[in-house]
Amino acid sequence: MSDPVRIGLLGCGRIGYMHAELLSRRVQGTTLAAVYDVFSEAAASVAEAYGAQHASSAAELIEADDVDAVAICSSTDTHIDLLVEAAAAGKPAFVEKPLSLDLAEVDRGIAAATEAGIGVQVGFNRRFDSAHRHVRDRVAAGEVGDVHLVRISSRDPDPPPISYIEVSGGIFCDMTIHDFDMARFVTGSEAVEVYATGGVRVDPAIGEAGDLDTAVVIVTHANGAITTIDNSRRAVYGYDQRLEAFGSAGMACSDNPTSATASYWDADGSHGRPLPYFFLDRYIPSYEAEWNAFVAMVHGGPSPVTLADGRAPLVMGLAAWASVREGRPVPVAEIG
Repeated sequence: MSDPVRIGLLGCGRIGYMHAELLSRRVQGTTLAAVYDVFSEAAASVAEAYGAQHASSAAELIEADDVDAVAICSSTDTHIDLLVEAAAAGKPAFVEKPLSLDLAEVDRGIAAATEAGIGVQVGFNRRFDSAHRHVRDRVAAGEVGDVHLVRISSRDPDPPPISYIEVSGGIFCDMTIHDFDMARFVTGSEAVEVYATGGVRVDPAIGEAGDLDTAVVIVTHANGAITTIDNSRRAVYGYDQRLEAFGSAGMACSDNPTSATASYWDADGSHGRPLPYFFLDRYIPSYEAEWNAFVAMVHGGPSPVTLADGRAPLVMGLAAWASVREGRPVPVAEIG
């Protein structure tokens, strides 16, 4: 049995705290060696909870001899600088999405990682959801035939704080970016054109912050498949995540799980259990699976979600914003 991969965690906010718990208690083959956050109190809390060292700087953590790999879960604007530092130290890296909101910065990170020869995995966890992967596997096996349509619904139960929206890059680069990744993953084909439209139907403050809270995107792929994506920042019934692939030989789909299989019936009809409330309720098993894949990569396997896989959805997100602004379909090649 291989020694556990000693991981240094950069960023101890909500997503970082979740990863700390997974690495410490749920994922076989990993240990949380050290943590760092610009907010020292957050890092101290995680370090105490999970028995990790509290590094005094990102550089100290990355360069530590007892850190085998780094998990970059800090704010988006820091991702590439930290990736470049990890590359310089020769440390494999896990990087949460999006890699950056700036394509030139993404390319700088790709160049550094490629030159250093480090393994990098981008945090698109939905690829590891068993139901979504079932759809992709049926497509890859040819059981759906030639894919004609992919349909993705992705709706959050409530919008994030306005302070987050103001720095997130907007709905297409923050929320829909997962769906852009799934569109490529399921169809097995790159996007060639993006058309998007949207509005502010949930909270006027979101529009005042320069964002949308309701959107529809049509993606045309190189193989002729068409993906439609619908997003909303508020689904009052819970976290709504559905995926369907339709083709010449059939259809494969991934529906919402409920919080339990129990239901009851009365004179008013049937009553089931509610949907999971948010991503932490729905996707924890997928996060565990993505860390298992990272461990395999560190031990010499290929990256299951490469830096190129991280770049392409950002290009699609930027194309979607251009489409909304200009009211036209935007070829992906125009963006980069």
